[in-house]
Amino acid sequence: MSNSFRLFRVRGIDIRIHITFPLILIWAALSFGVFNGQGLEGATFGIVVMLMLFAIIVLHELGHSVAAQNFGVSVKEIILLPIGGVAQLERIPENPFQEFVIAIAGPLVNFVIAVIMILVAPLLGLEIGAFTLENLSSNLGEFTLPSVFGYVFVSNIFIGVFNLLPAFPMDGGRVLRALLATKLEYSRATAIAVVVGRAFAWLLGLWGFLSGSFFAILIAFFIYSGAGQEGRFVQLRSILGDMIVEQAYTRKAQVLAPTTKLKEAVQLTLTSFQANFAVCDGDRLVGLMTYPKLVEALDRLSVDRPVSEVMLTDFISVSPEDKLFDTQQRMMEQKLEAVPVAKQGRYLGLITSQDIGEAYRLLSLYPGQTLPTAAV
Repeated sequence: MSNSFRLFRVRGIDIRIHITFPLILIWAALSFGVFNGQGLEGATFGIVVMLMLFAIIVLHELGHSVAAQNFGVSVKEIILLPIGGVAQLERIPENPFQEFVIAIAGPLVNFVIAVIMILVAPLLGLEIGAFTLENLSSNLGEFTLPSVFGYVFVSNIFIGVFNLLPAFPMDGGRVLRALLATKLEYSRATAIAVVVGRAFAWLLGLWGFLSGSFFAILIAFFIYSGAGQEGRFVQLRSILGDMIVEQAYTRKAQVLAPTTKLKEAVQLTLTSFQANFAVCDGDRLVGLMTYPKLVEALDRLSVDRPVSEVMLTDFISVSPEDKLFDTQQRMMEQKLEAVPVAKQGRYLGLITSQDIGEAYRLLSLYPGQTLPTAAV
């Protein structure tokens, strides 16, 4: 992910931190130090407990990641954001058992941590039974071992329980879908889980509105939008199904040569209504000229400069046999509206987000149909 940097690496997984992450530390320092009236001691308490909780979040996400790796699902990275952590899994298995194990692994890590803390507490002269909400509230912000330990203990349990809520994008939503998918079709199980998640979000939002809890309203919005996003994702995957790139890509897309001047690329864009171009030396694919790259080049270079000076050389290309859904996901990750289609380095055409969108709309209107495979 852009705007993040790597902290360390575990089992081939990059643990990265987003540049906005310090905001949560600033919030914690202000919340416990200034707003709570505890001064420097409270600010220190806030920063320390927040760092400890994010260490727990890393372990939570590693629980998901290790479980996924055991099922052959690669994990690219774990990103720490001010609102929590996200493990970037290559895919979510449609096998109900595998999805259940991957989803439940995160909260299980939290409960294991809770058990360990219960066992360690007596060794530190602490009593778990003393960590009631009343006691924690009265000592909140005090930078002492009981206060820090108790706050982290209760918050860790809250993280585990909260993630088990039966609503996407929480782990509980995936657990619910996995259980439903043992009896129902995967897409149908997803649809039901989305409805349950959105109903929960409405109830939580209503409660937040009536009680004046802005945080509850924010969480409700997060759950509602996350449920809808998961539903759209599965619907897209279900409709595109086993379609391959060869069934949708544009074979007569205009191309540029490395020596083509920027002004000629602009003219071709205006006359062909094509915004992205493959750059080819003969029939050999050598680059990609995207519309944003062309606009950027016009801002700083003469229109007589060749496209070879500004074209993308580090880009993805796909083959005609690649799955259309996988291609769409890769394009989204790379923030590309089009990618070249090539075979053994020979340029064949261009696949665009519009091509994929048209295929999706056609199959949505005529479910169960298959788009023909045209000869190259």
